[in-house]
Parts: sequence; C-alpha cells; structure tokens
Amino acid sequence: MKRNVDIGLLVLRIGVSVLLLTHGFPKLMKLIEGNMDLVGDPIGVGSLASSILVILGEVVAPVLVLIGLKSRPSALVAAGTMAVAAFIVHNGDPIAQKEKALLFFAGFLAIALMGAGKFSVDKK
Repeated sequence: MKRNVDIGLLVLRIGVSVLLLTHGFPKLMKLIEGNMDLVGDPIGVGSLASSILVILGEVVAPVLVLIGLKSRPSALVAAGTMAVAAFIVHNGDPIAQKEKALLFFAGFLAIALMGAGKFSVDKK
C-alpha cells in the first residue's frame, strides 16, 4: 500500500507542478523582458515585490516540488500564492473565476501536509 501512496504523491507533484508552471513561465518571461508589474499589488508590498513573489510561487516553488526538493516548504509557498490569487485577487469573482487557483491551492496544500514521498530528491 505504501508504494501506491508514493506513486500517488509523484503523480500529484508532477500534475500540479507542471500545470502551475504553464501559468508562471510566461510571467517569468515578461519579467525578464522588463515588465516589472505582472500582477499589480494585491497584498500591499509594491508591484515589483508582488511580481517577484508570484514568480517564486508559480515557477521556483513548483520546480522544487516537481523534483521533490524541500517539497513541504515549497508547496506551502505555492499554496500561499494560490490562496492570494483565490481569496484576494479574485475575491469578488464567481467560483468559476477562482476555480483553478483553488484547485492548485488544494493540491499544493496536500503535498505540504503529506510530503513528496519516496520518489523524490528528499526521499522521505
């Protein structure tokens, strides 16, 4: 049974990480091109700081989760980014607008709670 759990965690890690990277990578490219205002300032730290935090949450953290390196803290960073997206950026929007952010939030929160499993760099 433990092997099935480890395979399930691997599938979850790969799935949510790769899919979130499809949102984060274009933002990273825009930041590299010089666009310093990717997401506005939803949490009041300035648009550049917010953009950097989004890159950390949508690119760096998913890559670490994908390979299973420091998965729990990295998953918390990604989940936090998605919580801001769902509950602050899309606060007044209908559920259909925040659905993706909520699904990513749930997936990364599950990884933060369970860890990366055996098939990871950390191997715990």
